[in-house]
Amino acid sequence: MLHGSMNASSAVNRLLRNKIHKPKTLQSNAEELTNSILANLNSGHLRKAVSILFNSPVPFSFSLYAHLFQLCTARQAIVEARKVESHLVSFCPDPPLFLLNRAIETYGRCGCLRDARELFDEMPRRDGGSWNAMIVAYTQCGCPEKALGMFLSMNRLGVSANEVTFASALGSCAALLAIVLSRQIHGMIVKCGFSGNVILESSLVDVYGKCQVISDARKMFNEIQNPNAISWNVIVRRYLEMGREREAVFMFFEMIRVNVKPLHFTVSNSLIACSRIAAILEGIQIHGLVIKTNIEEDEVVISSLIHMYVKCGELDSACKIFDLPSSKNMINWTCMVSGYSLNGRTQKARELFNEMPERSVISWNAMLAGYTRSFQWEEALDFVFVMQKESKDIDYVTLGLLLNVCAGLSDVELGKQVHGFIYRRGFCSNLFVGNALLDMYGKCGNVKSARVWFYEMSHWRDRVSWNALLTSYSRHGLSEVAMTKFWEMQGETKASKFTFGTLLSICANTFALEPGRQIHGFMIRNGYEIDVVIRGALVDMYSKCRYLKYAFKVFEEATWRDVILWNSMVLGCCHNRRGEVALELFGLMEKEGVEPDHITFQGILLACISEGRVELGTQYFNSMSTRYCVIPRLEHYECMIELYSRYGFMDELEDFVKTMPFDPTVPMLTRVFDACREHRHLKLGEWAANKVNETNPSVPFQFEFMDNGR
Repeated sequence: MLHGSMNASSAVNRLLRNKIHKPKTLQSNAEELTNSILANLNSGHLRKAVSILFNSPVPFSFSLYAHLFQLCTARQAIVEARKVESHLVSFCPDPPLFLLNRAIETYGRCGCLRDARELFDEMPRRDGGSWNAMIVAYTQCGCPEKALGMFLSMNRLGVSANEVTFASALGSCAALLAIVLSRQIHGMIVKCGFSGNVILESSLVDVYGKCQVISDARKMFNEIQNPNAISWNVIVRRYLEMGREREAVFMFFEMIRVNVKPLHFTVSNSLIACSRIAAILEGIQIHGLVIKTNIEEDEVVISSLIHMYVKCGELDSACKIFDLPSSKNMINWTCMVSGYSLNGRTQKARELFNEMPERSVISWNAMLAGYTRSFQWEEALDFVFVMQKESKDIDYVTLGLLLNVCAGLSDVELGKQVHGFIYRRGFCSNLFVGNALLDMYGKCGNVKSARVWFYEMSHWRDRVSWNALLTSYSRHGLSEVAMTKFWEMQGETKASKFTFGTLLSICANTFALEPGRQIHGFMIRNGYEIDVVIRGALVDMYSKCRYLKYAFKVFEEATWRDVILWNSMVLGCCHNRRGEVALELFGLMEKEGVEPDHITFQGILLACISEGRVELGTQYFNSMSTRYCVIPRLEHYECMIELYSRYGFMDELEDFVKTMPFDPTVPMLTRVFDACREHRHLKLGEWAANKVNETNPSVPFQFEFMDNGR
């Protein structure tokens, strides 16, 4: 008899089987055996039922074989399926095609493609169902090339395809991103008269979307007369995968407008789209729909809702959903920990983390990332020690975060220990970890180790590696070396905007105009996009190199200017002692509707100092909080003290320093004292000196004036 490891029988074995199972009597009780088989099936004993059939020397009804194949498919019972097929071909000299096709389908669903193909090849005749069964089997088992090969062979032999054939072929095209063949199949679908078939049209939308021809996907979707929930889910998902979140959200609301009830996955995808673009209002509307359609207990939808609120910074709303009884799984718990961590509420995040009944490495990483993002390096290091004691899980993300902690603490020795651990655990070839090591050595001031490690990464480094090395050289004043490395970089990888930002910063800080101009020209010649970030870096570089004319040219070429670009231009004018121009720029900035920030006002106050505009500077300082809702910072108070001191407004200076919301710093008091000595203001000078002495009594501050009058 055949055993569990048997394969689909060859033709020779089947002939032998026919000989072995000759009926012992002409009158076998097939009906009694059938009843016994059905009784075992009703009791859930598939193996026993098949065993009875396999050992019975009589044929059974075709409906029983079909029912057994169906049960074998549902339970992935490959051994039993082989026995049923063996009995069928042994006792039915000419088994019907539909049963052989069902056997192929069963083998395909069980993942046994060899059995399926062997049976297919042995069939004396085949119909379209046979080809469909084989094509579907290849598609379901992740063999799209073979599925398409079968489809093309079927087409060459003139076998008519149906909607199942085309749907499977399109699925294989999507897996292979075979856009040309997809278009050919599209033409065949139209030619064969299947236009209007919502399943095939939805499959076409899917394959065009996966092949990133989203415009064709949308055109195909618009041609569907009555798109169903699956059709809408496909177009929403494809827009989301293409990074076109706004279109995904729009299509979701269009779906609601035409009264199509969304699938749970469609709701989840739309919420993910909202989270990526911080579309909180649309997210709230979708939340309302979730409640209205009574799907708020679906795990996927709940997780997406929590994720959306966390990403949009609405932690209280996320917490309300998280507090529902059905919400507290490890994924949602980790999401809440991450949300509180990344919003700076690390204490609340740690409380939630400590309450977690179970944790994954992602949970640990979420908490550690919160500490590093908040620059709480000591707390992060303590957390690493806790993690080391309580969890054996560690991945490349954990190691990257740990190296960030080493860099934040400027602890190169600890970093070297982590490097050794990485080597022992086999993470050295991981690019993410390698770049984190490079960054750590650079930030810790160990340029030599950074350079050595960079060369060790020669076989797998990328542009991020180059950027990290260039940044290290820049940070430690090795500008010429950095520029040399940039030109070497061109032979290995393409520079990114971060590379150019680093190089332009080097040129700005070293007043290297000519290298800066070369970089600018290089970007133009090679077609790099000069976005608002790079434009700001160019303005900063030209301004600091005293080439204000070019800075203005770069600034004026911008089609859109954000507050950072305006700030770069304002500060550039101040750096070049063009305070009046900076003040004019502020007026233009307001006309364009750009809201100033604290850096803008620092530039404006510097411009007032440069031009001696004391009254105007006072007006701008007072308007910061009253009109622009910008809280003055330490640097703004320093500017005002400098403004009053430089131009001898001693009464205003005295009133200002004595009414500040905090105690003046020693540099502030020193500047006040110098102004008092210059302008013969004894009373305020004595006050400033006494304040300095109170702050630092170990080193008394000496104050003397040429005369005692004011």
